[in-house]
Amino acid sequence: MNISLRLFLAVSALIVLYFVVRKIKKSRFEAADALFWLFFIFALVVLALFPQISYGLSGVLGFESPSNFVFLCVIGILIMRVFSLTAKTSLMRMKLDSLIQEIALLRAQAKDENDQG
Repeated sequence: MNISLRLFLAVSALIVLYFVVRKIKKSRFEAADALFWLFFIFALVVLALFPQISYGLSGVLGFESPSNFVFLCVIGILIMRVFSLTAKTSLMRMKLDSLIQEIALLRAQAKDENDQG
């Protein structure tokens, strides 16, 4: 893994760390989300500092280049995260729809009681 890729990983980790810390300070991050991104940053830094890890794993898994291995891993991790967030968003949407329906029923019930009383 050449020095430019290692620098790219380190700089990317620092940029992501900046955004994560900023969101944590503004209390706009859940703990689980912050942990995921901190782990992701840690993994990028480890791969940048110890390129032997990517050389070893890319050799074992049959990748021609350690950079291909790193990019595939990053893409795979981010795709899993997007899937997880999509599932979470879908669940939140269903809960929101349920709450909207419950509020509408309560308002209709309150209106009926006011009309009768």
